[in-house]
Amino acid sequence: MPPSSVSDSPEQDTALFDAEEEAATPDPSQGALYVVGTPIGNLEDITLRALRTLREADLIAAEDTRVTRKLLSHYDISTPSTSYHQHSAGGKALDLANRIAAGARIALVSDAGMPGVSDPGWELIGLCIERGLSVVPIPGPTAVTTALAGSGLPTQRFAFDGFPPRQRKNRVVFFERLRHETRTVILYESPRRLRETLMDLQETLGPDRRIVACRELTKWYEEFQRGTLAEVLRVFEERTPRGEFALVIEGAPSVVEAASPPSPEALREMTSRHGAHTKELAEQLAGTGMSKKQAYRLALQLRETSPDAPDSEGGLATDAPAEKDSGVQ
Repeated sequence: MPPSSVSDSPEQDTALFDAEEEAATPDPSQGALYVVGTPIGNLEDITLRALRTLREADLIAAEDTRVTRKLLSHYDISTPSTSYHQHSAGGKALDLANRIAAGARIALVSDAGMPGVSDPGWELIGLCIERGLSVVPIPGPTAVTTALAGSGLPTQRFAFDGFPPRQRKNRVVFFERLRHETRTVILYESPRRLRETLMDLQETLGPDRRIVACRELTKWYEEFQRGTLAEVLRVFEERTPRGEFALVIEGAPSVVEAASPPSPEALREMTSRHGAHTKELAEQLAGTGMSKKQAYRLALQLRETSPDAPDSEGGLATDAPAEKDSGVQ
């Protein structure tokens, strides 16, 4: 809270905190879906609010009840659980939504991280929203932002693209979309497909694009393998990849869409050097960083104002159809 809102009385501050928390908490007499973030490796990475929610829920819907049981046992939580995963979605989502509509408080958890992020939880969340049921996110860890924060790559703009396709032909098409993506991109990948993914990324994005392969985040063997695609691929060609990976990929360089035109002195020099020949002048202007379209239009203008302008050049005329026929778009 801002310093100006802090009172001199600890009792007043406590009352204000309690009032704010109470206002942000759904009516316990009403059903709700609590989307609970859980640790991505280190069991200490869980919030007090998440633990309280798991204890007070009527039921925990878990991606894998065996994995979640380890967390619940560690914190001595005895709330019953049921499985909710990609093979049980659909009918199971409808059943859970019906329970919530009847007043049940259900906590949705994944094996690790925030439910709904690259897992089937989004279907249940969407169904509850469609039916007007309360959905309450309980923030927690996620490998996406953990990997990004530790990568050292730009964080102002980034995109998460989940797991790449398993089949190579689909994976190459998938990576082709990233060729000109200027944002930092985060992907998940399994150790079995890591080498193939790195090879396809190198083929598509080039060997010099920077990447950080983040392995076993928050666990004992946590590792950040930083370098170019060629360097990181070489590392995992020499040793067997182990553990789950988050890949943080540097974005493509930003393309300058329109450069400033050269100075009048430079324009006069170009015009005198190339006479008034549009094609050569346009090529010279394009070398200054202009787009081809911008360079060609400026070359046309210079030709029209040049005292030595010929009636045509290289089969090009000065009217509108000439620009269209030139092939410059």
